[in-house]
Amino acid sequence: MNKYDVKTAILVDGGFYRRRAYYYCGEKSPEERAEELYAYCMKLLHDKREERHLYRIFYYDCPPVEKSVYNPISKKTVDLGKSKDYQWTLDFFQQLRCKRKVALRLGRLSENTLQYQLKQASFKKLLNGTIQLSDLTDADLKLNIEQKGVDMRIGIDIASLAYKKLVNQIILISGDSDFVPAAKQARREGIDFILAPMGATIKADLFEHIDGLKNMTMQVEAVKTEE
Repeated sequence: MNKYDVKTAILVDGGFYRRRAYYYCGEKSPEERAEELYAYCMKLLHDKREERHLYRIFYYDCPPVEKSVYNPISKKTVDLGKSKDYQWTLDFFQQLRCKRKVALRLGRLSENTLQYQLKQASFKKLLNGTIQLSDLTDADLKLNIEQKGVDMRIGIDIASLAYKKLVNQIILISGDSDFVPAAKQARREGIDFILAPMGATIKADLFEHIDGLKNMTMQVEAVKTEE
């Protein structure tokens, strides 16, 4: 049986991907994580019924924040621009820029909401008396940072790919139902819309507005990019 030829765009919700990749594979260097992401996307192109040809990989994320923020536990001001995560993220983005057919779409992080917050698990322990205020450490805090412009860029690119007929298939790596309106519009334009939630549980309304589900976990070897 002959396979159908399909031109495929892969859209990656970067924050979602990095959380799921860390869950499955733990920490990696920027180069290793970039190779892992590229290999995962290439694996998504494999299908028994279709001959999928990559149009482009669009990666959506936010650059790291350089601002200083006060830590209420240590009572010290932390310069995020000098943190390990700051440099790692910059290096990771640079690795992706060097990949063939990979385009970065960067939003921004809101500095107005930037602050340390108590983790939910630690907050519950305080309420039930398992721990006291004096027991709290930096490990009980998380940095609250809100993304700006990422969802909008994903939605705009989905619409543009559909209206301009640049592809006939979109694979979205995400687990967010915020993309339902864009998915619905793409399907109206004849786009085959596939969701790849990387093993994450997704909401019921997403099933209704996609054409397929590729729920592949991180069981793939990183491969070198062919130049």
